[in-house]
Amino acid sequence: MSGEALRVVVVDDHTVMRAGVIALLGGEDGIEIVGEAGDGRAALELIARHDPDVALVDLRMPVLDGVATTAEITARHPRTRVLILTTYDTDADIERGVEAGAIGYLLKDTTREQLVEAIRAAARGETVLAPRVAEKLVARMRRPVQDPLTARETDVLDAVADGLTNAEIGRRLVITEATVKTHLLRLFAKLDVNDRTRAVVVALERGLLRRP
Repeated sequence: MSGEALRVVVVDDHTVMRAGVIALLGGEDGIEIVGEAGDGRAALELIARHDPDVALVDLRMPVLDGVATTAEITARHPRTRVLILTTYDTDADIERGVEAGAIGYLLKDTTREQLVEAIRAAARGETVLAPRVAEKLVARMRRPVQDPLTARETDVLDAVADGLTNAEIGRRLVITEATVKTHLLRLFAKLDVNDRTRAVVVALERGLLRRP
């Protein structure tokens, strides 16, 4: 993708919201909006046609909702990263979106700068969570401080420390990218952090991760 604009599709059943997101990103260097859709079924056709790097997908849509759409995109077009962009931030909505394969979960009060950075991070294979979403996940999944990391969580964290993307971690450990994201969310909860870099730092400080 070096030197080329990131190709993005916007999927939302609200015409005004789609137009707003497109206008927000329209003047951004390095990002090209290649299509828009008002429901999940149309989104799948759009993605098959344009092969975008990132799909911004709302949760509540007719015909095929955001969770089902995300699962279909992940299965059929694994190169396209899905970023949920929605107003809904309940625990159930967040977990369903992530488990369906979304690489990130943003809320519609996200600023332009945050959205742009999230798109770029998602295209790199990095998990992206709105701060409020991260707080909810931590609150729901938090474990006692003494709760140790599992062997698999340690493997995932070690791969993060090596600078691998979620996809690369999945290939190294022979697990799906969705499973990598689930392990990362549990790691974030156990370590009380909300990003990959901080997870590595805290794990090193606590002696949970050994590096040469």
